[in-house]
Amino acid sequence: MQNLHFRAGARPALSRAFLITLLSSVSLSSAALAQSAAQDNRSREVGPVIVSPPAPRQAPAVSPGTQKQRAARRAAGRNRGAPAIAVPAAQAPSGPVQTPLNTAAVTDVGSRLGITAREMPATVEVIGQQTMQNLGIRTTTDVAKAAVGVTGGDAPGAPAIFSMRGFSGDQISTLYNGIPIGPSTMTGRPMDVAGLQQVEIIKGPDSLVAGLGATGGAINYVNKAPHTGPIVNDAFTSYDSFNGYRAGYGSGGSTLINGLDYRFDISHFNNKGFIDDTYSKLSNVSGQLNYRVNENLRIWGATEYRQDNDRFYWGTPLVPANAPGIVPTYGVVSGLWSNYYLGGGTPVPVTIDARTLTTNYNVLDNHSGANELWLRSGFQWDITNNISLKSLVYGYDAHRHWFNNEISSFDQTVGNFAGAQSIYRERLALDHAQRLYGNITDLTVNSNLGGMDNRFVATVAASSNQFNVSQDTLFFNDYVDLLNPDRGLYGPRSDEKIYTHLDTASLSFEDRLKLTSTFALIGGIRFENIELSRTRFDENGLLKANYPFSKTFNPVTGRIGYTWDIAPGVMLYSQYATAADPTVANIFILRPTTPLLLTTSRTYETGVKLLSADRRAEATFSAFDIERKNVYVPESGILFNVAGKMASKGVEIAAAVNPVAGLKLWGNVAFVQSRFIDFTYVDGNGDFQSYSGKTPPNVPNFIANAGASYRFDTKLPVEIGGLVRHVGDRFNFQDNLVTMDAYTIFDAYAFVDIPKAYFPGVDQTRISFRVRNLTNKPYAAWGDPGYTDQIILGAPRSYEIAASFKW
Repeated sequence: MQNLHFRAGARPALSRAFLITLLSSVSLSSAALAQSAAQDNRSREVGPVIVSPPAPRQAPAVSPGTQKQRAARRAAGRNRGAPAIAVPAAQAPSGPVQTPLNTAAVTDVGSRLGITAREMPATVEVIGQQTMQNLGIRTTTDVAKAAVGVTGGDAPGAPAIFSMRGFSGDQISTLYNGIPIGPSTMTGRPMDVAGLQQVEIIKGPDSLVAGLGATGGAINYVNKAPHTGPIVNDAFTSYDSFNGYRAGYGSGGSTLINGLDYRFDISHFNNKGFIDDTYSKLSNVSGQLNYRVNENLRIWGATEYRQDNDRFYWGTPLVPANAPGIVPTYGVVSGLWSNYYLGGGTPVPVTIDARTLTTNYNVLDNHSGANELWLRSGFQWDITNNISLKSLVYGYDAHRHWFNNEISSFDQTVGNFAGAQSIYRERLALDHAQRLYGNITDLTVNSNLGGMDNRFVATVAASSNQFNVSQDTLFFNDYVDLLNPDRGLYGPRSDEKIYTHLDTASLSFEDRLKLTSTFALIGGIRFENIELSRTRFDENGLLKANYPFSKTFNPVTGRIGYTWDIAPGVMLYSQYATAADPTVANIFILRPTTPLLLTTSRTYETGVKLLSADRRAEATFSAFDIERKNVYVPESGILFNVAGKMASKGVEIAAAVNPVAGLKLWGNVAFVQSRFIDFTYVDGNGDFQSYSGKTPPNVPNFIANAGASYRFDTKLPVEIGGLVRHVGDRFNFQDNLVTMDAYTIFDAYAFVDIPKAYFPGVDQTRISFRVRNLTNKPYAAWGDPGYTDQIILGAPRSYEIAASFKW
């Protein structure tokens, strides 16, 4: 991995607040070690404190300035406040007792109290590794199909981004083992899920834990952790009809050193695309050691290295359905379109040409990729039976790059495209160098207040985030043919330099008071101090006008709610929660002339969680109302217009049941109505614009998932299953003129479990067969508002064979 270089104007990597917190953590750690030396040395596992569950009872047409918007979204650095402490619990390989919707799992999103997803007064979903294997989930973007009301997209400028509850992109926080690293449109990368224990999703505002952003929710990726017990090894391999292959190995358990447990994982995925000459090569290696010093103290350390090398698919151009010679597709896009990027014209019916479904318009020498390194270490000290202290210190180093033709826009002015060079193309190259340090320390106190059980957590956190960008300013462009593009090479490049530094410190408090054995109040508040500074130099090394500049933000966010077990297995809940956001979607694209404010958002949510007495059936229902005020939407890359506010309302329903041995049924639906309110303004051309009542991009009003599987207990046990997913209409831009049509896709699979008698050295062997998009349905998977003249298509039908082993 290359070194991260810091230039003049970049602030020191560690703020005073960070140093104070870090030194405090080290002091506490030393005290913990001293205390432990005098305590009983009996070896036992010290897990996290867990509360047991109850007994089963935008803007106008985009002008040519949009290239600045595209560059800005990935050009400048970031961080998001104090993350949740992810002290990995040493668990048996089987993990916690499962329920059909996995609500018995303890999560790091939404709360630091160490309670289960079921005990949260919010909608929390936990997708475990076994579920990911069963559903054929291979990358983090695929996780969307296992969640209620969630869609995901691999827009190449911002891979692995999501939409939920009416919000998308940076309004969904992404955390890694409880640690936020910055806006997802700048930090997101394609990632294999092989090394993950689970993926945790909380719906609605969650700044209490996730910090800035998290208006629509937060997604937390949790690595596999060591367990205490015999060593267990696992391995897998697969091959698909796109000529993609995937393989991995993992191992974990107790070592010969008393109290020392380990976990190691390595994987590689050569993910071949269905578009000509595209792929993502994903490599990952991670490891962790847990050491039980004594019955009251555990220390641990973890490291992870991720690499992706990519030739991205940047989208298929929209074309006029009435242009001479066009071969239209049906059921992919519809509505009216005029070329956004080149200045428009009279709106005409839109389509995708059926002959371009696998065409690549990128330059021949394109490349993208990233190298990411994580270091994490911490301790957990049970000071008494009722007081626990845990602390996490982390470091993250990342280098990302893009070198592509990003824009492929059909030019309506060329007339009959037959034989004409009708696709306008434009280049962009970017390099990121990010370095993040941080510390989070939690003090947890369990007590009894007047006969009522109470749990209190105080958290102090700080981080320092340096983000350097080198960005091409030439935006070299040319024209190519729609059907037979001469892809050519990138061409000349001339870079400007942008340096951003963000210091964040926060103090938060959270409490759970059980007024009765069945009724609990849960609340929390977070105070945060965010110091941003930016410096920018042009391609000649000269300081740009109005730089450097700095800004301080002081958001206060929180949550209040209750849970009420009104009967065995029936729990009601409600909550009110808030979040804070930059005025623009991403705090690191702020310019000196941008309104330097924070938006605010809030949610009201109520629902019910049901679990049968035999734990074979489970269901959830939630209704929500979210409002985000003072929303700013970019226009022409450098102007920002007040959209007034965004409002989103909806309901989500999920159910799963295992009615008889071997049979599993599950399904979920989500209804969402998301709108801009008071979104009227005068644009950069002096024209009046109004998008009030319009739906934000990539927000479907209806999503449904369903599945079933049955296991035949024969000599060679066989399980067969199928999935169906329906996603409603979405728009690719704020004007709602171009519709990405609703689609329904089907997957089918079969597992064959081979008994140990056939392979004596292997305890478990499984051969899997899977068909994705069984009906070969063409569909639009995602639309990027920064690339309004092109659409990301979903993958056609593919076949996969896989094998997995455990011993």
